[in-house]
Amino acid sequence: MIFGVPKELKVMEDRVAITPEGVHTLIKLGHKILIEKSAGIGSGFSDEDYKKAGASITNSPEDIYKDADIIVKVKEPQPSEYKYLRKNQIIFAYLHLAVEKSLTKELLNKKVISIAYETIQKDDGDLPLLIPMSEVAGKMSIQIAANLLENRNKGAGILLGGIAGVPAGKVLIIGAGHVGINAAKIAVGMGANVSIADINTEKLRHADNLFGSKIKTYVSTEAKLKELIKDTNVLIGAVLIPGHKAPCIITEDMVKSMKKGSVIVDVSIDQGGIVETIDRITTLDNPSYEKHGVIHYSVANIPGCVARTSTMALTNETLKYLIETADKGIIDAIKNDNSLARGVNTFNGKLTNKGVAKALKFEYAELPSLIGF
Repeated sequence: MIFGVPKELKVMEDRVAITPEGVHTLIKLGHKILIEKSAGIGSGFSDEDYKKAGASITNSPEDIYKDADIIVKVKEPQPSEYKYLRKNQIIFAYLHLAVEKSLTKELLNKKVISIAYETIQKDDGDLPLLIPMSEVAGKMSIQIAANLLENRNKGAGILLGGIAGVPAGKVLIIGAGHVGINAAKIAVGMGANVSIADINTEKLRHADNLFGSKIKTYVSTEAKLKELIKDTNVLIGAVLIPGHKAPCIITEDMVKSMKKGSVIVDVSIDQGGIVETIDRITTLDNPSYEKHGVIHYSVANIPGCVARTSTMALTNETLKYLIETADKGIIDAIKNDNSLARGVNTFNGKLTNKGVAKALKFEYAELPSLIGF
């Protein structure tokens, strides 16, 4: 198989889809790797590093898409890349198609086999390719919020951890999954006053077991959130329903009730976001804006802030599935691995993820009926 790794095109997206070590592993198994020139620079990997690992360096994305059987990306293909997509090409990436109607149409029209990292799901419900980026985004969300609270960023001028005689800042995390738990780790470590709300009591018990009296946990209801949010200095959106658009949980009236200079970091924005007043995806070069006196941060690729860590963590998890697909072929790989099968979002012009189909109101097709298993 020929793997192609184009350079990421999103603003300040410095991650790359595979490390030189990952390239070396695939080369040893007899596969060929094409890397676009300078694709790894932002993650600290030079073209020479990839050459030493056995990859071939190409000068343009067009060459990558033309020759590769499997395209490996971090983020979804951008509009400038649509023209390169072709029938039966396999694309691995974070796709988030529930909020990407135009891309979904392109993948269906071109009959691309698209595999979304975020919907590869094990039988126990774990999302192995989403977990490492959720860990990064969760931890980064608190660092980002602490920075935005500073006066120079028009924040309330509050130190999250407080000091002797001065109370700590209040952090409210909506969602007790991997993003929420990792956000809590950093917030607790800073000495903040931390609360976590979720509709799943098992997740809340897990949080209680991890942090004990260092946090407060609440069952997430509209009434409880209205009560909590009035005194919240930092709100972290950390809700995920795999493949589905995120539900709107924080209303505009709730945001209006927050104190001036408070901060919202909605990590759920790549699935549409949970905050009504977030009406746009922002970028790492212009990440935040103010509305109703509250600072809103809605960057969809937070892990790109720490590209080297994120690239290494991503390769650790994706390599297994890349090897499986290349060695067995896509059909046999899907038939032999339920988690990989759940990752298939489009196949032969059909939309095969129920959550995406519901969000976009597109026709849904069962993958087993398309490939006979």
